[in-house]
Amino acid sequence: MASRALGRRRFLATLPRLVAGASVLGGLGSALAQDAGRHDLTIKVRKHQFSQARIEVAQGDILKITLVAEDVPHSFTVDQYRISKRAVPGTPVTFEFRADRAGTFPFYCNLTAEDPDCKNTRGLLVVSAHRP
Repeated sequence: MASRALGRRRFLATLPRLVAGASVLGGLGSALAQDAGRHDLTIKVRKHQFSQARIEVAQGDILKITLVAEDVPHSFTVDQYRISKRAVPGTPVTFEFRADRAGTFPFYCNLTAEDPDCKNTRGLLVVSAHRP
């Protein structure tokens, strides 16, 4: 019974190193890091304004965005990530991507052919190289 308790204490003492290394546990460490860097955002667009005009994340984070157009069709476009998603009133669109490049990237509505004022619908995606 004493040897079982000693073995358990040794296992518990080495567990943090195993999780941090992740190689023994088949990537559990990286899976935990991904969960910590996941952002579920609902961005509403109305009167040529995004409800969240600045998004700050760390490089490697995953963003799941639900775009809700409240008045007329709008889009969420980030050229550097090759993302352009369109939502119409009553039909939100959900998409996700990994912020794999550090930097400051403008996002905007690209539906200027339908409404010239859409050119004013702008925001910034700020991807920091390191987690704060």
